Amino acid sequence: MRNGVLCCILLVMVTGCTMGPDYKRPVVDAPASWRFEEKEARDLANAAWWEQFNDPVLNGLVRTALAQNKDLLIATARVEEFFGRYFSTRGDQYPFVGAGASASRERVTEAGPTPIPSGTDSTFDYYEAFLSGSWEIDFWGKYRRASEAARAELFSTEEARRTVVLTLVSAVATTYVDIRALDKQLVITQRTAETRNQTLDLFKLRLDRGIIPEIDVSQAEAEYEDALARIPEIELAIARAENALSVLLGRNPGEIARGLTIDELILPEVPSGLPSDLLEKRPDIRAAEQDLVAANARIGVARSLYFPTISLTGSLGTVSTDLSDLFTGESKVWSLGVPLTVPIFSAGRIGGEIKGAEAFQKQALYSYLQTVQNAFREVDDALVDRTKSKQRLQALSRQAKALENYARLAGMRYDEGVTSYLEVLDAERSLFNVELSKTAGQNALFRALITIYKAMGGGWVETAEAEVTSQPVKSAGFIP
Repeated sequence: MRNGVLCCILLVMVTGCTMGPDYKRPVVDAPASWRFEEKEARDLANAAWWEQFNDPVLNGLVRTALAQNKDLLIATARVEEFFGRYFSTRGDQYPFVGAGASASRERVTEAGPTPIPSGTDSTFDYYEAFLSGSWEIDFWGKYRRASEAARAELFSTEEARRTVVLTLVSAVATTYVDIRALDKQLVITQRTAETRNQTLDLFKLRLDRGIIPEIDVSQAEAEYEDALARIPEIELAIARAENALSVLLGRNPGEIARGLTIDELILPEVPSGLPSDLLEKRPDIRAAEQDLVAANARIGVARSLYFPTISLTGSLGTVSTDLSDLFTGESKVWSLGVPLTVPIFSAGRIGGEIKGAEAFQKQALYSYLQTVQNAFREVDDALVDRTKSKQRLQALSRQAKALENYARLAGMRYDEGVTSYLEVLDAERSLFNVELSKTAGQNALFRALITIYKAMGGGWVETAEAEVTSQPVKSAGFIP
């Protein structure tokens, strides 16, 4: 009889249904191609792109950030948290078995309503040892759906950690390039200040000899002071960028080591990829999809509340008033039960749970679609930015070359007395500003390429992740 009951229970477990909809990836309206196609684009999405700069110092900074950045350490710990939550939830599918034992000594009152016969000992010992177990049979798939949701939440957290890796590497590279661009602007400004100081000294000598008017000296002095005033501004920007990069490296604010100059850094190649590739490459998209999987499974958990709950409980043990008789056959006790509970009236609570789960699934769906659209926009923006930044840098380079010639000719005309010093000032001022703008243009082109890699995601995130010192527990285990 008991074997028949167990067989029926196992049959129910095998053939039991699972409530709620099965997950299907939503249809995404992906553009056929990007607005700007790069002829020189290559399949580099899985490469460690920051190594293309050919700067060992930058490579070391990236490794340090991956080992010590606090945001990444927090994200790693969060993965471990959800790893534990998943196994805690998954454990509800299986029986729970416990053991216990106790020993006590009691005295019964002799003045109670039931008199104790004379000569009877009112004090006695009590010993027991037992095994107990309970198992809620997951006939409607409640716990299977809950485990499915917890598993998706774990994977979502892991993808969120990869998003931190993606953002961190991009931020380190961007900030380093910013520092090198500011370094070059500082050199340009200091050189300009020194040149204007030499011009001012020369003009003072000419003024003393009556060769030039005082207005030329005043103009030269004003230009010299303008260059001096810009130096602290650039130095402040450098210090702030160094402090920001220090925090990314997991350090206290301080100076940052330098490697190649911005002119020596090599521009990375433009990575290729189709819009549809983002669905598999971008960790934030994959995280949003796992959130949708979890929300979809929660509907099944809510719907299962409408159906009966069937459990199997039992206990086996021994009870005796004498320790020496505790494990004899006469002291054995056992119990077996199959409790069944059926919801009859819940005042709309179950319906509310289902409606709330379905609404949350819609939110997750729209969030996923929005994340996909934002990813398309970010890549397209980055590609446009790269194209336009390259065009702007080329124009600034031509302008700088033309202004160098203009400044040379203006100086010759002034020395020959053909024109006033205002023409020289205009040429030098314009050249100074364009040199600074050209450096900013170089920086913008580097930043645009970094943003392309960040926006496209890809296997390079896993490449960077392999260098992370603190790996989550999940990486060493199997997720069933």
